[in-house]
Amino acid sequence: MSRDLGQPDFKPLIALAWRADRALQADMVAQAHRAGHPGIKPAHNAVFATLQPGGTRAADMAARYGMTRQSMGELLRDMEALGYVEMVPDPDDRRAKLVRYTPAGREVAAGGYRHIRESEERFAREVGVEDFATMRRVLTRVYELLEAEHGRS
Repeated sequence: MSRDLGQPDFKPLIALAWRADRALQADMVAQAHRAGHPGIKPAHNAVFATLQPGGTRAADMAARYGMTRQSMGELLRDMEALGYVEMVPDPDDRRAKLVRYTPAGREVAAGGYRHIRESEERFAREVGVEDFATMRRVLTRVYELLEAEHGRS
């Protein structure tokens, strides 16, 4: 029946990318749990992916991740309650708040970056350094093509 819709007889790139993204996101959360941070949730990856070391406005984080300010605010309140981020007045605009890592948050983020490097080294060993580099180039190019076509980031 699904052939009536023109469904391909192969796993589409969008499905492969989605599955890989979900697996990578889950792996990051599992790593945080193993490192002693059981309160980290998959949704918190949006904060870790967008919070710059010197601090970032919540609205900028939301825009960068492609989510609403309200949703980012909810994640930030949750992470603030866990002790991983703090909200402080923005020195450039006292009306705005700047989100910064607490020492515990920096520890989680640093562990996450170490895990990313170790994982990528493992993937390169498993699939081969050349194939891994090719995969990175191809994914980058696919992103650039779609970005140029749609003008979003």
